[in-house]
Amino acid sequence: MKDLPPSPPRAADVLAARLYDAGCRHAFGMPGGEVLTLVDALERAGISFVLCKHENAAAFMAEGAWHRTGAPGILVATVGPGALNGVNAVANAHQDRVPMIVLAGCVDADEAQTYTHQVLDQTQVFRPITKASFTLNTGAAHVIADKAVGIATEGRPGPVHIDVPITVAVTPISPEIPPRRAVAEPVVPAPAKLQEMQTALARAERPVLIVGVDALNQGFDTRRANMADVLRDFVETFNVPVITTYKAKGLLPEDHPLALGGAGLSPKADKILLPFVGQADLIIGLGYDPIEMRTGWRDFYFPGIQTMIDITAEPNHHYMHQATTNVIGDCAETLKAMAEGVTPRPTWAAGQIEEAKSALDAAFPRDDVWGPAAVIDTCRATLPRTALATADSGAHRILLSHMWECYAPRGLMQSSALCTMGCAIPLAMGAQVVERDRTVVSFSGDAGFLMVAGELSTAAELGLKTIFVVFVDASLSLIELKQRQRQLNNAGVDFAKHDFAAIGRAFGGAGHTVTSRTELEAALEAAQNADTFTVIAAVIERGAYDGRI
Repeated sequence: MKDLPPSPPRAADVLAARLYDAGCRHAFGMPGGEVLTLVDALERAGISFVLCKHENAAAFMAEGAWHRTGAPGILVATVGPGALNGVNAVANAHQDRVPMIVLAGCVDADEAQTYTHQVLDQTQVFRPITKASFTLNTGAAHVIADKAVGIATEGRPGPVHIDVPITVAVTPISPEIPPRRAVAEPVVPAPAKLQEMQTALARAERPVLIVGVDALNQGFDTRRANMADVLRDFVETFNVPVITTYKAKGLLPEDHPLALGGAGLSPKADKILLPFVGQADLIIGLGYDPIEMRTGWRDFYFPGIQTMIDITAEPNHHYMHQATTNVIGDCAETLKAMAEGVTPRPTWAAGQIEEAKSALDAAFPRDDVWGPAAVIDTCRATLPRTALATADSGAHRILLSHMWECYAPRGLMQSSALCTMGCAIPLAMGAQVVERDRTVVSFSGDAGFLMVAGELSTAAELGLKTIFVVFVDASLSLIELKQRQRQLNNAGVDFAKHDFAAIGRAFGGAGHTVTSRTELEAALEAAQNADTFTVIAAVIERGAYDGRI
């Protein structure tokens, strides 16, 4: 609930009001004396401050909230160690295209000339891992606040850092708000370029779409056509199979006949998907950002034999591939315009798409008696179709990204560009803060769970009913697998088994240890009816991912 700010408003109030106007309703972090005014201003503006146990987890909670609201996530960190604790998650937001406002306390510039305790150049730290870094000042507080929101959300989204000096935050400033910059309108290609694209579509006998994070993120813009609807209309009209990156899963429901699931990190999937793409004569990259992809997707098509059209939010400077045609603009509107006036024709030989889908199903079988695949299959079958899922980094994430079907955008949240551990639990919590009644489940390896176990206390304090599933094999499974593949000695990848269910109970939640599908089903049913969060420890064998990812 809003509380009137002081009159005249402080610089911190101006910043908080602009974030509220951008749709922000939650901020996450850990306060220190340097950010108390910021926290007060956010609360007065109507933005609830959520006390977390570590800034890294707080940033992932902010991202989880953004996935459900479309408003930039807010991380609040105090000077020095507080700000630096958030560096990993801010870098993740930069690579995973997440709009985030990083509000960091800092010592006043004149004070820093004669005082050294906790003083460092935070703008230099954050500049390489953000879209922009500012230091708030009283003369331009309105402008900096407006710039931060625009830069974070427009084009390809990302984090923006603002250092807020202690005395600047409390300084009264002019209440007059200068005119805000007009937001850039969605655009489509010029007529000549659009005609070239339409001609390519009209001639295509085997078109394929690769859909990525730019298309997903543009779906939040209410000025644009609905991305999921436009995509579905296009693929059904022209019989175009769809491969998505892990981030874009669910833009086309994955039980759709033309959905070939996600791609990114699985050699097993790549053995099927890359040859299939190799048969295409037209490849349309719709918001496709290869930052999510393994090296097998470098130069994956044959220029001169195949045509590739890239429709992206920013120019291609990655050099993972070079498209025949590059378009910078609105994914949904461009796809609609590309289809206009083009007469659909038969595409793909009978059974080709179905064969690819069948091969993918066979590559990731669901009939295991027990093991990681059985855990994922049981969870997907037991939990509601509308359940939201998060995945930590590790072997389980690769398997989950292919087995967990998404039926709507953002149905599976993960760190798929930076691939940082410890993200699943806070991502799920951030989503649950926004949608209290939604079923939200996180999937963690036991090592990733231990990194952020303290945030279970935050889940208890917030009254969240999130389900936390842990794959327990007492090993860094993906790294241990790579170690064996390189014929290296076992070192630094195994650790002791712990009672994760008991950890959940100790923090005020429910806890279950399961070793079979039947036990897991019962635990999931209990979790959905619990009045607190639930930790489900699924005990699996070491080496259970061998041959599965």
